[in-house]
Amino acid sequence: MSDRAELYPPQRLAAAQRAMTRAGLDALLITPGSGLRYLTGYHAHALERLTCLVLPRHGTPTLIVPTLERAAAEASPAPATGLRIVDHADGTDPYPLVLRALEGPVVAVGLDNHMWAEQVLALRATLPQVNQRLAGDVLRELRMCKTPAEVAALREAGAAIDAVHARMTQWLRPGRTEAEVGADIANAIRETGHAVVDFVIVAAGPNAASPHHETSGRVIEAGDPVVVDIGGTMPSGYCSDSTRTYVAGGTPDPEFLAYYEVLHAAQRAAVAAVRPGVTAEAVDAAARDVITDAGYGAAFLHRTGHGIGLDTHEEPYVVTGNTLPLEPGMAFSIEPGIYLAGRHGARIEDIVVCTADGVERLNTTPTELAPL
Repeated sequence: MSDRAELYPPQRLAAAQRAMTRAGLDALLITPGSGLRYLTGYHAHALERLTCLVLPRHGTPTLIVPTLERAAAEASPAPATGLRIVDHADGTDPYPLVLRALEGPVVAVGLDNHMWAEQVLALRATLPQVNQRLAGDVLRELRMCKTPAEVAALREAGAAIDAVHARMTQWLRPGRTEAEVGADIANAIRETGHAVVDFVIVAAGPNAASPHHETSGRVIEAGDPVVVDIGGTMPSGYCSDSTRTYVAGGTPDPEFLAYYEVLHAAQRAAVAAVRPGVTAEAVDAAARDVITDAGYGAAFLHRTGHGIGLDTHEEPYVVTGNTLPLEPGMAFSIEPGIYLAGRHGARIEDIVVCTADGVERLNTTPTELAPL
């Protein structure tokens, strides 16, 4: 189990203060979500009651919480960061507390990218002369390169979701519905140590041509390609995400077998392309070129990958147009897919981390097609 003191070190607040100074911001205002958890270790509930970390460029950070949540905040790693906790009772206006915690005049603040609109508007009314920008522009540079402790947490998450894929023969077979298989998978995700089941996609036959199908009452038929894309959040807060494509007994369409070999080669090529200094778009091209050269370019509907950490989808995005050079510690998915509408589809996904001399796959189950 990952040590939460290593995952949420108190020096992150100081690092964020330095980053906001470089960005020309006077404060960050962070509400419940991965940004708050990253900075303080506090996994807060997103409620209509305001919870907000006020992180000024200079001065003491303040965590504003509802009175009924104060005990939870005090029990979290947040107090170890040196912040102060201020609470507000039901029926009182919490927004003057934000103004007080800023400790001086401000020109520009960074708001949490996922702050509720009603809170954005309330802060605009409280700070009418202050320019509002996105806090994500500051946090992105801090969160993209994972520490060794974060990589260890992602490795733990990868092993846990691999253990679910390794049991697929227990559930995935002709005659069962996608929803029945999905329910078994969800139970197994929890059994392997995840705290939360984030998503379960079981897409059989023509449903496999829809990348985000989830599950349905469709009965799985012999010979169906079945895309199984699953993930969850570990107690550490770090996420898993892995996709394998199976054949549920019988003989699949010969074209599926042909393009699966193309997909497999594309996924391996993209993984092999990962190393420091290579751009994110070059990794995307490594997969896309293989698929395009085989005549299936139009059937590859999405980017090759997304970053992962406290969110399933975060920076860096492995996509055409992203010229960001990879650095050691960047963790992301490699998940090319081929989708033939109305017929079938396939996707292969591993989480990888860029290392000092190349790449480490955090998912290690076989990617070759293995009929069940």
